Amino acid sequence: MHGMLISEQEKEEIVYLLKREMDEILFDLRNEHIEKMVKEAMEDRYKTLFSLFKRVASHKECMKYIFPARGIEERK
Repeated sequence: MHGMLISEQEKEEIVYLLKREMDEILFDLRNEHIEKMVKEAMEDRYKTLFSLFKRVASHKECMKYIFPARGIEERK
């Protein structure tokens, strides 16, 4: 386990970067031309990013990025 001391500005930058990356993954998961294996890797990356996001973002922000259990196609 690692600990970090960060300023509020640094925290907001981390939140912004994580949200941007998660939005990009969610967008790409809707692309029908991406193979299933690649999408599974993207979902794993999303879950890792979301676990980091939960540590720095508010509960309200986290609720917007909860990954749908039934898959991204059904989220549309």
